[in-house]
Amino acid sequence: QVQLVESGGGLVQAGGSLRLSCAASGSIFMINTMAWYRQAPGKLREFVSDITSGGSTNYANSVKGRFTISRDNYKNTLYLQMNSLKPEDTAVYYCNADVRNSDYAPPINYWGQGTQVTVSS
Repeated sequence: QVQLVESGGGLVQAGGSLRLSCAASGSIFMINTMAWYRQAPGKLREFVSDITSGGSTNYANSVKGRFTISRDNYKNTLYLQMNSLKPEDTAVYYCNADVRNSDYAPPINYWGQGTQVTVSS
C-alpha cells in the first residue's frame, strides 16, 4: 500500500504564493508520472500539472507561467510552486501518482487526501 500526503495549503491573498508538497510512502519500487489536480466547490476535479520520472512537465492553460511542478525522486516527493495566485485558484489540491511496487508489477494509481488552498481577493 502507498500513502500520498499533501501539505502546504492555506489562506493567501491574491498575488501571493504557496508551495505544496506531496510525500509518497509505503511499498514503492518506482513512481512514474506524478500530478496535481484540484477541485473547487461545485465543480469537477480538474488537471493542474504533471511530471514524469524523467522530468517532462505539462500544465493546464489556466496555470501556465504561474505554477511550477517539480519532484525529488530520492525523497519520493512532489512539489507545486504557485505564484501570482488568483481567487479562481481556490480549491482542494490533490496529489496523484502512478506507483510500481516491484520491477515486474504494473503501476497502480493513488490519490492523496487533498490540501485546501484559499485565495482571497
